[in-house]
Amino acid sequence: MPTLNWVGKDEVLRYNPPYHTLEKKYTFNSRNDTSENMIIKGDNLLALKALLPQYENKIKCIYIDPPYNTGNENWVYNDNVNSPKIKKWLGEVVAKDDLSRHDKWLCMMLPRLKLLHRLLSDDGVIFISIDDNEMANLKLLCDEVFGSGNFESFIWKKKGGAGNTEKIIGCLTEYVLCFFKQKKAGIFNYQKLDRTYKFEDEISPYNLESIEKTNLGEYERPTMLFAIIDPKTNYEFYPSKDKRWTLGKQGVEKALENNQLFFDYNKNKVFLIKRPDNYELSKNVYYNLLTDCGSLAVAKTEINSIFDNREIFSTPKPLALLTRILEIATDKNSIILDSFAGSGTTAHAVLELNKKDGGNRKFILVEMEDYAENITAERVKRVIKGYGKEPENSATGGDFSFYELGDRLLEENGNLNEKVSIEKIREYIYFSETKEKCEQNDSDFLGECNGVAYYFIYKKDDITTLDFEYLAKLKKASSYVIYADVCVLSDETMMKYNITFKKIPRDIKKV
Repeated sequence: MPTLNWVGKDEVLRYNPPYHTLEKKYTFNSRNDTSENMIIKGDNLLALKALLPQYENKIKCIYIDPPYNTGNENWVYNDNVNSPKIKKWLGEVVAKDDLSRHDKWLCMMLPRLKLLHRLLSDDGVIFISIDDNEMANLKLLCDEVFGSGNFESFIWKKKGGAGNTEKIIGCLTEYVLCFFKQKKAGIFNYQKLDRTYKFEDEISPYNLESIEKTNLGEYERPTMLFAIIDPKTNYEFYPSKDKRWTLGKQGVEKALENNQLFFDYNKNKVFLIKRPDNYELSKNVYYNLLTDCGSLAVAKTEINSIFDNREIFSTPKPLALLTRILEIATDKNSIILDSFAGSGTTAHAVLELNKKDGGNRKFILVEMEDYAENITAERVKRVIKGYGKEPENSATGGDFSFYELGDRLLEENGNLNEKVSIEKIREYIYFSETKEKCEQNDSDFLGECNGVAYYFIYKKDDITTLDFEYLAKLKKASSYVIYADVCVLSDETMMKYNITFKKIPRDIKKV
């Protein structure tokens, strides 16, 4: 499989971003203190890392709309990778004449895609909007992260005509790359058709569909004018005057083999037998051309209407596009993540679809720009409560909690950051050991996983000791992993009780 190489790739692959906490600032429109819907303001690489303890391998659908790297977006590379060549990039706007702009873009995307891959569930799918500037690079990059065999693509018709800046070929489309965590049948949703059947035999209900079509003018096809012979009687059926068959000779032979033709001697006509399975199988595919999913112009009209007809965001995606993606790839209880949230269209689509079908989908948005609260979160607030002249009709209901990135858990020297709450530390420790969520936040005992009991003996201002007195407090388990400042137990005792001692904070794993 071909792979990409670029300036900074090796350094980015070695980079392990620090783990930060998420600090809740407020909850909107919920009776509870915290909503399962989240909007996070902060660097999306650090936010994705912070989501791992609760959401690794649990996100059903991811949609991202990253910078297209056109040279006109004023995006800045800001990942603090420990490399001299990359440190020179920090804080600089990536311009069109920047000869390293593709390297910077790939260095920005790779660690984010790797974390998104970890967050996807086994039946999860990621959709990525992109245009020609980085499409080829993104495809190869995603092949490397997700596997080339997990790929599909959609093409979205974003506008109806060419703009003034297009001089040779008018570009009417964008790509939506689609990668599965594990590509297999049954991940996408297919609409089962609710049909009324007029007839029924010993096999199943069925309908009859004519296989005749007009054969005049430009539609004339002499090859479709032939006799269809009923094998039971050898009677020959021909198309009606000025008609032709819709099936060719091979199609007719296949239909006869499958007993799918009905010969009506009263009307002297041939019909195709359409059974429920036939209908469902014929619809068991999505076409990759998205022509009825809104446009750039529609998207701007939508967001302007939400914000009292003010032009507030220049590059939104249309609601219909995100709705189609959710209809394809989610069920009523899915968790949906958008880590380049922009104007918040993804959350809008989740809320609208829940309103439509009574679903309980949850969204997580991440936006690092200053407008995370006054545009992204504000749009979601207005959608929940309703907007426009008839807000009661546009209101979706719902709620969310708004977060900001908090302190990093481990200092650069590896020591615990004492500004971080003990609850957050316990959560991280247990996740780093088990990849499970910690449910115990009020004691040294963190939980048990696969027969191993985990303890974190920590006091902010005191030295903690694992000794015989503490040993008597342990819950019965096959083995133990115990964090403390000091251990005074002998090696024989440690072996007898299957205890692994880890010193705070040096032995804390980095995820």
